[in-house]
Amino acid sequence: MAQFESRKQAIEEAGVQLACIAAEKRNGAWKPGRFLEKRPVSFPFLLDEDRTVTKAYGLHHLMGLDAINIAHPATLIIDRGGTVRYIYRGDNQHDRAPVDDVLKALSQLRV
Repeated sequence: MAQFESRKQAIEEAGVQLACIAAEKRNGAWKPGRFLEKRPVSFPFLLDEDRTVTKAYGLHHLMGLDAINIAHPATLIIDRGGTVRYIYRGDNQHDRAPVDDVLKALSQLRV
């Protein structure tokens, strides 16, 4: 999230809206409310408490060395019609989409 927050101006100039969806219970182990108090973001932060969204996009990570019943970290670009135009699915909980790749994918959609 921080990497996208630091590129907020470029994201706004691309004319898109950024949102974060976490496969986390409101009162789960990672306490998302407490996390956001310490690291506020300027975009919507949504909780996928029942994993409906992460399962629908094939991102649910039931069990792994670094994960139990959460989502693979992923970045998706979804157009207004609901079509996925870009997806980056991390292999582990530290694998994130390179922001420059995401911004490039956004700029290609505008052409």
